[in-house]
Amino acid sequence: MSTSPELTLLYDGGCPLCVREVTFLTRRDRQGSIRFVDVDAQDYRPEHWSGITYRQAMARIHAIQADGTVLTDVAVFREAYRLIGLGWIYAPTTWPVLGEVLNAAYGVWARFRLRITGRQTLDQLCDQRCARPL
Repeated sequence: MSTSPELTLLYDGGCPLCVREVTFLTRRDRQGSIRFVDVDAQDYRPEHWSGITYRQAMARIHAIQADGTVLTDVAVFREAYRLIGLGWIYAPTTWPVLGEVLNAAYGVWARFRLRITGRQTLDQLCDQRCARPL
């Protein structure tokens, strides 16, 4: 098991689909290459994670590579799957045209993810979070 993760993946612990994906990745990550951080947890602090705010993290998936590079959208999945030995699944996302289409499709998914999973809007979640005591 590695001492420092190669990738820190920020995820929405209140999203059943996100939790399912994290569970899958965790089971496959035999090398301990990925750290998972629940941005919906009460103790999430952007200053610990490259300044990525709750709103930013809830609007689109983010990950931070060991060198500090921030990844978003399909690039997060491509890197996570590479680290668990299933990089071939996301390899087509690097191809011209197809990659652009898949990135655009992810953008649509990200925009409607909360609604599709029966959650409140991003604004409502952010308002509630701002109202929570630290």
